[in-house]
Amino acid sequence: MCQLLGMNCATPTDVTFSFRGFSQRAGITSDHCDGFGIAFFEDKACRLFVDNQSAVDSPIAELVRNYPIKSRNVIAHIRKATQGKITLENSHPFSRELWGRQWIFAHNGDLHDFDPHLSGRFIPIGNTDSERAFCFLLDQMVIKFGYHEPKLDQIFDLLADVSPKIAEHGTFNFCLSNGQALFSYAITKLHWLVREYPFQPAQLIDLDVEVDFSQVTTPDDRVAVITTEPLTQNESWTAFKAGEMILFQHGCPIRKQLTHVERLEREKLNPELRRVTRADQY
Repeated sequence: MCQLLGMNCATPTDVTFSFRGFSQRAGITSDHCDGFGIAFFEDKACRLFVDNQSAVDSPIAELVRNYPIKSRNVIAHIRKATQGKITLENSHPFSRELWGRQWIFAHNGDLHDFDPHLSGRFIPIGNTDSERAFCFLLDQMVIKFGYHEPKLDQIFDLLADVSPKIAEHGTFNFCLSNGQALFSYAITKLHWLVREYPFQPAQLIDLDVEVDFSQVTTPDDRVAVITTEPLTQNESWTAFKAGEMILFQHGCPIRKQLTHVERLEREKLNPELRRVTRADQY
């Protein structure tokens, strides 16, 4: 399957350190060689780079490793194809416009017998299960909210309701952003951490590179990094629980969804909570 990398920041930050390690997994330290992509938000719009070449071999990936593009929200993906040919249109992340903003989505997993009805407003360009899931999520947003942009909490609640239903078809781990925040959901495997003041050195797992972030940051900086497998060997990464969704904004997690198991445990302690349907805040 594929691997994901997301970054959400309090101030515009470059992702070159994390991407250098992450991209090694596209043929050197792992075999995710079937294309790559990365999106950098700049307010409502974004810079999107995709290639059906491996992130090890692609000249575009080489540019990203060396050009410090600063952004508050970044989503990257390296592909190991399970559905769909190795073509540019099947390369993640995928992009669509909704409510006057770019939406970016990348998926790790494999969905089977997933052929939902789509309204026609969002149509897959390629033939991956991932892009169908993205179009379906956006369709559900329009059905729920119409053409007036909802608040982030409302979007979170909808995603928390719809994502487990999609996950019934297989593995559904994703990163999604509209430039305001970053939504991440995991059924099997995602990890996250927050780097903030006082910053410490970090050592990549996939490459012999270390950065002392205390030398290149300010007290105002704060960065949340989300990735399929931990990128560094000397930092404390937190694994997503199965079925957990987390909303990251300003470089930290601000909301999470109770997993099915956690909800059942909570309801055992207080049966009145069975009436509660919305996701909990931290």
